[in-house]
Amino acid sequence: MLLAAGLHGAPPARADDTDPGDPPGTEPSAAAPVKVDPTDPDLKLPEGATLAQAKVLDIKSVVEDQSGDERREDTNADVTFALQAEVLFGKDSAKLGAEAKARIASIATEIKKQNATRVRVFGFTDDLGSSGHGDVLSKQRANAVQAVLDQDLNDPDITFDVRGYGERYPIADNSSEEGRRKNRRVEVTFPRTGQ
Repeated sequence: MLLAAGLHGAPPARADDTDPGDPPGTEPSAAAPVKVDPTDPDLKLPEGATLAQAKVLDIKSVVEDQSGDERREDTNADVTFALQAEVLFGKDSAKLGAEAKARIASIATEIKKQNATRVRVFGFTDDLGSSGHGDVLSKQRANAVQAVLDQDLNDPDITFDVRGYGERYPIADNSSEEGRRKNRRVEVTFPRTGQ
């Protein structure tokens, strides 16, 4: 557990601030679990300095397979799987391939393991083509992944939030094919156990 405290008069640490370009639902969620005594002599504060509000920094672990087709992000609060569109769908399509269903089944297994009851499925595209087409295609792809998850999970207590963001919220530079490939993705996010 990391605890960050800044000095008044010094710029505060910004390591865990939410980027305004991040999709909704990705804000840090942890709260500071302990009180910090600002008068503790071991802090060695300059004379007249005071501590800023303490807070816990979200710790993010990112594991990406060698091909870049799948990425898993774990934070204090959530688990996110990002699957590249080419692994799931044909070009400009929202029809899932056979390999895609096996990858989605492994995500369903993790959702069950975490006992999640709320799952977000967000679709994204690159910036090629019209923005309107990207919005529609990303939503169709998110719907396709959600339908397979729902079938695999077969649990009426699970609530899904499904959205298509099109070209908004890129995770890589759209000026190269490698970057555009990373941006064409579907993300599945759910709370960690105990959240």
